[in-house]
Amino acid sequence: MALHSEAGEPVSSGDDHLHHVDDQLIDRRIREKIVLVGTVHPGQSESQVDDSLDELEALVDTAGADAMARMVQRRERPDPATYIGSGKAGELHVLSEEVDADTVVFDDELSPAQQRNLQKILGRTAIDRTAVILDIFAQNARTQEGRDQVELALLRYRLPRLRGRRAALDQQRGGALGNRGPGETALENDRRRMLERINRLEKSLVQLSKTRRNQRKGRRRSRLPSVSLVGYTNAGKSTVLNSLTDAGVGVENRLFATLDPRTRRLALPGGETVLLSDTVGFVRKLPHQLVEAFTSTLEVVAEADLLIHVVDASAHDPEGQMAAVREVLAEIGAGEVPQLMCLNKADRDPEQAARLRVAHEGAVITSAATGEGMEALLQAIGDRLRALLDPVDLFVPWSRGDIIAAVHREGEVVLSAPEDEGELLRVRLDEAGRARFREFVVGPR
Repeated sequence: MALHSEAGEPVSSGDDHLHHVDDQLIDRRIREKIVLVGTVHPGQSESQVDDSLDELEALVDTAGADAMARMVQRRERPDPATYIGSGKAGELHVLSEEVDADTVVFDDELSPAQQRNLQKILGRTAIDRTAVILDIFAQNARTQEGRDQVELALLRYRLPRLRGRRAALDQQRGGALGNRGPGETALENDRRRMLERINRLEKSLVQLSKTRRNQRKGRRRSRLPSVSLVGYTNAGKSTVLNSLTDAGVGVENRLFATLDPRTRRLALPGGETVLLSDTVGFVRKLPHQLVEAFTSTLEVVAEADLLIHVVDASAHDPEGQMAAVREVLAEIGAGEVPQLMCLNKADRDPEQAARLRVAHEGAVITSAATGEGMEALLQAIGDRLRALLDPVDLFVPWSRGDIIAAVHREGEVVLSAPEDEGELLRVRLDEAGRARFREFVVGPR
């Protein structure tokens, strides 16, 4: 795992920054032994915490480690010093010794102080779910933009934890400026280098964001609607993209296999063409550092005309996964974008998929792996996009047959009424179509 140690060398800078993430990774041939820790807070059930720990175990496995044991504690509120309390921390130390664990992973985020105190008590590394997710992102980043986004999230996570990295040297000699100890000087150097790197990455990603916006403006001028695939990680979004567009995107049965956005043209049954995008999957307790760092990537979701919410219909807790996705969508400003639910992997649990469709009106059952339901999904995409357009009434003289034909090509005609001097059409048109045919617009009759 990448983030198992907060002690070590100063933050790299200069030409070696491209290797900054890779330098943090341990030998992947050696899988760490992990103990998982969860806490049942008021309002939670033990089964909910067990489900969350099951997911954390999958995350740990994806990161390249093995969960050897788990501990669950019921608490009214987290202990400020150790999160679980000194007594429970002592029990955790014994359990970690029994299974010879290298690292203890907490399901909830630890403060820097809690992390330092736990590592002293446990005699081994203590990290949280955030660190594990950041590690997985670091492993999966392929493009330069993806690597920059992950590095920015890593640095934001590590910045408040610098003190622990320099604990051996920190505050060896106090005093005013010019009379400080070497530990404090090293800590300040690390902080300065880290802040400088964060600043450079933020500027770079802001520029990339501007480039993406310009590209999207060009697509808007092409009048092609934008559709984005969203969903919980490993729900099958990339498989859906491949099935609909023959995109040839690599598919893996692992969490967060897709980080970099992909956009493909998609022809709908009604003859329309849309732009279909796939991007990073979501998960419970997705770190804020990642959401902030991936802003430029996730803008494609917030600016979409329609979201296809891909749900793993065979999952143990699909409703919980849907709620987690909705939470992240709200956080990135996409909570109000219209959604079409795609109940994927239905072949694995047809009965649960059927129950979910009853509970969620308008949902489409699919299996992207087998092709089941994909034609129905295409039809539903077209129907939902057209339904988003308010109908407008046009009256076109019979002498303008070219306009009548153009209206049929560019919009969805929902009513056609021949009259003596021309044809009355009620049609759904996008903004550009309304502008083109504005001279023929009439009030409802």
